[in-house]
Amino acid sequence: MTAYDIIRKPVVTEASMAATADRKYTFVVDKRANKVEIAKAVEKIFDVKVEKVTTMNYDGKKKRMGMARPGKRADWKKAIVKLTAEDHRALRTDGVRR
Repeated sequence: MTAYDIIRKPVVTEASMAATADRKYTFVVDKRANKVEIAKAVEKIFDVKVEKVTTMNYDGKKKRMGMARPGKRADWKKAIVKLTAEDHRALRTDGVRR
């Protein structure tokens, strides 16, 4: 897997945007990726140093597909990446520093 396969997209919510003040950035990542792979991918894509990675696995919601056919959304994984104090500048989600 390449770094761009591991980091799927940023999570843009009110809580995740508030966490950027603490140097924490939130991403949806590949379900098979571990913390070391996530840290290396963020360091490669954004050219920063990662201090800590926290991951959470989410089960997909159950949804109805029509009248009686049950369905389910895909399971997914979220990673909160904390940057080192030297990389205190905010990141833009397109991979460029501000």
